[in-house]
Amino acid sequence: MKSLLHAGRFLAEDMASTFFFLLLFMLTKNLALSVALGMALGIGQVAWQFRTGKRVDTMQWMSLFLVIGFGSASLLTHDPRFMMVKPTLIYLVVGAVMLKPGWMARYLPPAAVEIVPDVASVFGYVWSAMMFFSAGLNLVLAFTQPAASWAAFMSAWGLGSKLGLFLTQYATMRTIAIRRHRVEFAVA
Repeated sequence: MKSLLHAGRFLAEDMASTFFFLLLFMLTKNLALSVALGMALGIGQVAWQFRTGKRVDTMQWMSLFLVIGFGSASLLTHDPRFMMVKPTLIYLVVGAVMLKPGWMARYLPPAAVEIVPDVASVFGYVWSAMMFFSAGLNLVLAFTQPAASWAAFMSAWGLGSKLGLFLTQYATMRTIAIRRHRVEFAVA
């Protein structure tokens, strides 16, 4: 359970400003407030990393860049369609970043990196594929659904798809790691 919480914490930190923005927009329907507070959370997270002397990971920098860039554009245009299409661009960028081999190592406990690095690598590409699928889904919904329906569905999809894949990956990697560990023990 400790390793599940370890991985989940990093994932939640990286996606916090995006989920916060979507949830706040869904609840308040206030674009300016939702964007501003999402941007403030993203900036606050990186500022905290600097303050505590921790390294800011590539995914965190990317998240901050996207929150500030697309948040600013949403505020300047006052166009809800731009805001609704924005997650498509984010999903595409995140999917492309996730094509980098080994990106997932930060999210894994040391034992998983040692015992199942090949499985982690495969799941890195599965995560990328899910991001590309989510980009297409968001684009379709942004042009076919009203803003309230879009926000509710994409919030549920964003959380549900990531949580579902996270739990699938955790169970798969844990099962394979236990089998490999048992084989190593039996051979020794």
